Amino acid sequence: MARLRSPEKRVAILEAATAEIAEGGLGVATAKIARRAGIAEGTLFTYFASKDELLNAVYMELKTEAYARIHHGFPIHSSLEQRARHIWFRYISWVADAPAKRKAVAQLSVSEVVTSATRAKAAKGWDGVERMLSELGEQGPLRALPTGYVSALMLAMLEATMEYAARKPRQKDQIVEGGFAAFWRACGGQAAGGGIHPRNK
Repeated sequence: MARLRSPEKRVAILEAATAEIAEGGLGVATAKIARRAGIAEGTLFTYFASKDELLNAVYMELKTEAYARIHHGFPIHSSLEQRARHIWFRYISWVADAPAKRKAVAQLSVSEVVTSATRAKAAKGWDGVERMLSELGEQGPLRALPTGYVSALMLAMLEATMEYAARKPRQKDQIVEGGFAAFWRACGGQAAGGGIHPRNK
């Protein structure tokens, strides 16, 4: 008879894996994850058939959570600058609330263990953000650059901004605001109300 699986234990495993990855990297042993989750290692494998499956599940969980935070209140009909600003500040808000999750997802994002199918599934529902990034990439100085460059640029500048904000917490607001201003200028934007505008519908 198959053993019944508890949703609470599954969540505990995912949370433990996230914390262990953030602290020790993707090479962490499943025994250590299980110990942190308060279960036997064999129990972990009743929820996830392999470590790779677990890591894919962690990636999916973290991406879904981040996307939910960003999409909440997303100003889909606002100017391009307002949409970009929303993404910038909502992502930083998520990271501020869960720094370990940021570390874990950053490692998983560049790992070959996360399958293309998992990445595609995690990206579903990301339409509003993808549209905004596409618009940025097709206008201003970035239009001659490859597809995906804007997304990579935004993520890189977000990472740099968060790193320096963590180093200098008293200047956090100034760094976060200045970081967005620098990103917006890199995209060819100007001060609020000027620069790049969304296409006419």
